[in-house]
Amino acid sequence: MAISQDILKSAPGAQGVPEANRIIEGAPAIASPIRTRFPASLRSIWKETPDSDWNDWRWQLRNRVTDLATLEKVVELTPEARGEFERTTAEFNMAITPYYASLMDPKDPHCPVRMQSVPVAAELNVLPTDLEDPLAEDRDMPVPGLTHRYPDRVLFYVSHNCPMFCRHCTRKRKVANPSSAAASKQIDDGIAYIASNPKVRDVVVSGGDPLTLSDERVDDILGRLRAIPHVEIIRLGTRCPVTLPQRITEDLVKVIRKHHPLFVNTHFNHPKECTAESFEAARKLSDAGCSVGNQMVLLKGVNDDPKIVKALNQKLLMMRIRPYYIYQCDLSKGIGHFRTEVAKGIEIIENLRGWTSGMAVPHFVVDGPDGGGKIPLMPNYVVSHEGKHLVLRNYAKKQCTYEEP
Repeated sequence: MAISQDILKSAPGAQGVPEANRIIEGAPAIASPIRTRFPASLRSIWKETPDSDWNDWRWQLRNRVTDLATLEKVVELTPEARGEFERTTAEFNMAITPYYASLMDPKDPHCPVRMQSVPVAAELNVLPTDLEDPLAEDRDMPVPGLTHRYPDRVLFYVSHNCPMFCRHCTRKRKVANPSSAAASKQIDDGIAYIASNPKVRDVVVSGGDPLTLSDERVDDILGRLRAIPHVEIIRLGTRCPVTLPQRITEDLVKVIRKHHPLFVNTHFNHPKECTAESFEAARKLSDAGCSVGNQMVLLKGVNDDPKIVKALNQKLLMMRIRPYYIYQCDLSKGIGHFRTEVAKGIEIIENLRGWTSGMAVPHFVVDGPDGGGKIPLMPNYVVSHEGKHLVLRNYAKKQCTYEEP
């Protein structure tokens, strides 16, 4: 299957070139080796890195951008920005894979990839409404590392690490904190709890990012969960297809195929992240039998524009990734500068429904503070309802009448 030139718009291109012109000339078939689709000339300071290293996910993790000196080789920083870096990383570390770092515009501090990656002083602004654990995940833990809130499903944390430390992360209190690492006993206790509770039919394996674990560890965890008779569904929550697509290897998908039905939820936030490498990662997951969904977080300055979200979701469908959720940004400490008004999310849904494929219209949800759970919000399409007489309006504001039986 060949990737069309239109779909590859906003794939990595020459730095500084307007996004609309970022097209990979002569793009090869989607199944071709990754190295042919990310030329060394686009790798910033890693231009001399052999393809064998660049396409090795372990090399990507070992060579993450974690300090100011390396960051300054990738993006231009003002003296003020350098000071912000020092203050902010004292609270929350920075880590960016070379691959994802190479997608940043080095000159533009408002680049959507850069905004998700590079520390800024606004993260130190803790609002009165900010919460340490906004979703009460820790409160609803019957055993450490496992949240059980909904009747038939649990959230199972198996890793404290991520390929990249997103600046908007709702779990900043855990991610990049070695003391929060999921030890073997914690994982054993979590699996024992699931096995002892027959109401649990759906397990969301999360972290951190579970795919920072080795293939053998992933296989072990999935295999033990699949051996529990009442566990029907296993979901993997990972941002690797976005920030570390090299992680989706043939060996990994062999592991995944063993444990179906297995669903993958990933986290694309902007069309610029839909590179040929991400297309390849998504292809492997889909071809391995996974149903892949996307959970976008609504971020001010990154994707709070209906046109951006529409473009993103249309690209995702071409990647066989179904837009699943748009999340209102949580009330986590230090991410208030990313939060939009709730009305912005409803506006985006209003500009998707009817204007593009229904498959490209996700659920817009607010994850209620203090463990309220996911609460869906949408535009109001009911103009009036009197008795059995309803007046409805469609996406184009045209009204119609429906009579109930």
